[in-house]
Amino acid sequence: MHEDSQHLTTLELEQGIPLVLESPADAGRLAAIFVRPAPNERRELQQAKLSPEAGVEGDRWATDSYHRTKGGSDPRSQVSLMNSRYLELIAGDKNAQCLAGDNLIVDLDLSDENVSAGTRLSIGKQVVIEISDLSHTGCSKFQKRYGKEVRTFTNNDRGKSLHLRGRYARIVEGGTIQVGDTVRKVKPA
Repeated sequence: MHEDSQHLTTLELEQGIPLVLESPADAGRLAAIFVRPAPNERRELQQAKLSPEAGVEGDRWATDSYHRTKGGSDPRSQVSLMNSRYLELIAGDKNAQCLAGDNLIVDLDLSDENVSAGTRLSIGKQVVIEISDLSHTGCSKFQKRYGKEVRTFTNNDRGKSLHLRGRYARIVEGGTIQVGDTVRKVKPA
């Protein structure tokens, strides 16, 4: 797995945040897809199959999720999403983007204000996911990969409300997605 990434300062992060804040609110784009077949292993895909039973095909969520329930992996963490603009900022090199460990890299505003827990997103023509209430924060691995100042910035109050580290979601309707698909907020019924 790629281990090199830049380590930005807080000032550099502050200077880059305006671009992140310009992320689309209602309809964005799926910028990248990653799966984690095994610990510390990443694969970038151009398309992936998602299902409510297995999560993202090729990802280890079903057998090795950090979030667990009595019945196994917690479905609220089937998919992890991260804002593409923030990931590009902190990773620098495209090859270091996989280090975040998130499945779907999206150009969409993931803030509490825009997509609160329970908000549904469609991806492409088939898939619907629902943002969960699980917290997704930068851990020690995130710090090792992107730096201490990035972790601190990501986990401060503003970073948490913007969900700079990303969001977890469960799969409501499965299907196939591909890089470039539209990611759109689903209007409540």
